[in-house]
Amino acid sequence: MSLDAIQLAAREQFQKQSERYAKGHILEDTRDVTAALDGLEFPAGAEALDVATGAGHTAFALARAGFRVTASDLTPAMLERVSEGAAERGLDIRTRQHSAEALPYADASFQLVACRVAPHHFSSPDDFVSESARVLKPGGWFLLIDGTVPDDSPEAEAWLHQVEKLRDPSHNRLLPPREWRSVCDESGLVVQKMTVAFRKQPDLEWYFETAATTAENREKVRKLIAGATEPVRRHYALAEEEGKIVWWWPMLTLLATKPG
Repeated sequence: MSLDAIQLAAREQFQKQSERYAKGHILEDTRDVTAALDGLEFPAGAEALDVATGAGHTAFALARAGFRVTASDLTPAMLERVSEGAAERGLDIRTRQHSAEALPYADASFQLVACRVAPHHFSSPDDFVSESARVLKPGGWFLLIDGTVPDDSPEAEAWLHQVEKLRDPSHNRLLPPREWRSVCDESGLVVQKMTVAFRKQPDLEWYFETAATTAENREKVRKLIAGATEPVRRHYALAEEEGKIVWWWPMLTLLATKPG
């Protein structure tokens, strides 16, 4: 498997930090996945692919909902967490190691392709969405949940990219909603729903520990927070609560379908 520099950085980062993404991680709360799929109808035992599954929280939610799930990731240690978590929960989940930009499946293999809080690490969101569209069955659904940045606020976008890159060097880029819609359009997916909600990041120090941020970069992030302009503070609701720095991370939920 040939990987580019961005993919290699992501694999290295999550290979080291996989344990922090298992039990107790904020992503263990999958109500956003349940809410996004509410009202959609799938055949019994529909095939679902969870791309860049991480520790498998989305894959577990899909399996509990009745899907036959393939959980994929670039990182072997993450797939080990998935297998462990599935066994603990009594769930039957297949795992596959591969990148998000090149899916090793036949055309029209899945009724659902999902990806949650991972695309900002991808080297090519365009290739990821194009591949997702290819492996979807006609009439199938594409679910993307990820952090985002505002369409028309370059200052807020630039600030968050700086913070994220310092915190986790495997971070690549957060896309604004308008760009995600364009990428879907180009891949032949029809966006049916696109919403932005804000998810509280309750503690900067916890956020550092999750990514094993270096002491030098932690200090740089603290300086960026201290020097954040009023528009940035307002957009992310930067605040201090009980001695902890908190903010609200904008999360995009996008649901698209492949014409049948």
